[in-house]
Amino acid sequence: MSVLVGREAPGFTSQAVLANGELVDDFELTKFIAEKYAAVFFYPLDFTFVCPSEIIAFARRTEALNALGCEVVAISTDSHFTHSAWQKTPVEQGGVGSVPFPMVADMTREISGAYGILSEPGNSYYPPGVAMRATFVIDQQGIVRHQVVNDEPLGRSVDEVIRIVDALQFFEEHGQVCPAGWNKGDAGMVTTSWGVASYLSEHAEAL
Repeated sequence: MSVLVGREAPGFTSQAVLANGELVDDFELTKFIAEKYAAVFFYPLDFTFVCPSEIIAFARRTEALNALGCEVVAISTDSHFTHSAWQKTPVEQGGVGSVPFPMVADMTREISGAYGILSEPGNSYYPPGVAMRATFVIDQQGIVRHQVVNDEPLGRSVDEVIRIVDALQFFEEHGQVCPAGWNKGDAGMVTTSWGVASYLSEHAEAL
């Protein structure tokens, strides 16, 4: 597994199901997220267990992320045909329903490999050769600013993704860093000895 934070997000062109349900052979990440923020998330397999809950959670929060200028992209090692079939399966039967973001196919495993999250034998609960449960937040210059990987049984928090995008934008706008537990509307920290002391004197008890 590699750490991509601070590095350019690997670009790719692949098959995908678009938000309108169209199946395409030439979805291009770099073009889709150009000059925008992006939340790119990988998950192990369609028609499984934790994965549909995450797809639905991202779907219900896509509008909030789009309002921040952030696109959402999902990727697994399934085909785009399987993605489409999963969307057409009722939620009550384990499907995900309509999805307002692209779902990318990585059958060659090249994308998961480029992001360093392709499972190998011994990866705890993962069968070898599938994408791990990983999330990447990318800034407007195409640089990865946040990366997290959960083990297979542990569903991620999509609200945390929104918080990270909020924090990144706060830092970019104000030049102040975001302390532990920071949420939109909270005070930031000035990166000087005085700034640290001032912040802690007011907020340490709430940490």
